[in-house]
Amino acid sequence: MGAITLQAFQHALAAQRFAPAYYLTGDDDHRKGALVRQVIDAAVDAAMRDFNVDIVRGGEADVQRLDSMLQTLPMLASRRVVVVRDTASLRKDVRALLEQYLESPSPDTVLLLVALAGTKDEKEFSLATQVALPAPAGDGFEPWVVEHVRDVHGTSITSGAVQLLEDHVGRDTMLLASELDKLASYAAGHEIDEDAVSAVTGLRRGKTLADLLDAVAARDAPLALALIDDVLSQPKNNAVNVIMALTVQTLALMWGHYARGRADYFSLLKETSAFPMRPWGDASKCWASNQSRWSSASLHAALRALREADQAAKDTRVASDEQLLATLVCAMCAEPARAAA
Repeated sequence: MGAITLQAFQHALAAQRFAPAYYLTGDDDHRKGALVRQVIDAAVDAAMRDFNVDIVRGGEADVQRLDSMLQTLPMLASRRVVVVRDTASLRKDVRALLEQYLESPSPDTVLLLVALAGTKDEKEFSLATQVALPAPAGDGFEPWVVEHVRDVHGTSITSGAVQLLEDHVGRDTMLLASELDKLASYAAGHEIDEDAVSAVTGLRRGKTLADLLDAVAARDAPLALALIDDVLSQPKNNAVNVIMALTVQTLALMWGHYARGRADYFSLLKETSAFPMRPWGDASKCWASNQSRWSSASLHAALRALREADQAAKDTRVASDEQLLATLVCAMCAEPARAAA
């Protein structure tokens, strides 16, 4: 059936026009879940959902059960909805059944095939109408948050609060939606601002992972060392994810060094889909402004230090994350001669 945009999909729902089958793909699992609920709400009256909605996980589906769901006629309703979650876990015989069904689907049933984040498109479902829902990336992240807060909670959120929230949970939309639920409850109808994010998450501007990355990019060892304890005290932060963020940053700086003044960091992030643990614009600005502080020798020394830190992080004999990161920061911010030593 081909692919349609999210906007076209929602317009069709509003007009009560349903395709026989939809295939929801992409890394935005939260929005996929929201769309499943929208389809159910639009297609089946609330009073009759117990009889006309079936939901099954792919790994739990068997041929007989799923075939029965697909062939059952609606009860006192014009249509049924069948939802199959986690399509990648379907057994071969069940997958074959669905492929055959899609060749001649029931006009009285809306089938929703939901792929989990990280799943490649499955050719068996090419006859279903595909709706791709990628995770918010680049400049699309803040609009995603603003839209979600407006549509789900009926309020607004400041740009600064969005940035702090990204420092807290990254771009995992399921975790993000959960944190926004807490923030909306805390704000009690008022705009969600930085103070609200700080109160709920414990984050403080100037003491985030992004600030630590900025300090290392500037090769400001005293500031970076002073931030380590604060960064590690925040949820989801540990030595491993800090090392990953510093590795992305260092590789980007090395690419910029060899680009010799022609580096476009934003385009680099867009092309590679690398996640710098903060907004692309902020990372690009930081790297561009600090590029001149790094020589080929210092960049290679930094990568060696990162490799050693990664190995040490996997060693249970390492005393603490704080000590590991302090050693890493000192090595990365040192002058090339000292770093080599």
